[in-house]
Amino acid sequence: MTDHHVSLEIQALVHRLFRALDARDFAVGWMRDLATDDVRMETPVGTADGVDAVGRLSEEAVGRFVRTQHMASGILVDVEGDRADASWNAHMTHVHDDGSLFTVGGRFDAEVRRTPGGWRFSRMAVRPVWTQGRAPEVK
Repeated sequence: MTDHHVSLEIQALVHRLFRALDARDFAVGWMRDLATDDVRMETPVGTADGVDAVGRLSEEAVGRFVRTQHMASGILVDVEGDRADASWNAHMTHVHDDGSLFTVGGRFDAEVRRTPGGWRFSRMAVRPVWTQGRAPEVK
């Protein structure tokens, strides 16, 4: 498979993550379709190690809002064998229960590994660049 095809698969992985977050598509084990068992995620609301902990952190983070919309652009992928580095810009809009918005512009940096089930995130970090609006309460 060419690097171009791998890059497209990893771009689809990014979009599936954002779609799951916004749709609140959190069936049992949902993160296992996106991440390795030993995944690590660093976010402004916390850090988690392991696929189940990353799933719970993600659910808790978007659960602070009544709606969210995550958009990825400029996805760059560098493939080296069975691993890849990926980064992308993200525009994340969060709707509070009173209808006000908390908007974040930032960057994601990730490591991705090829597994028998396809490409999966092994590390992810969210790096906010700017915010606008009221941040959620820390729980």
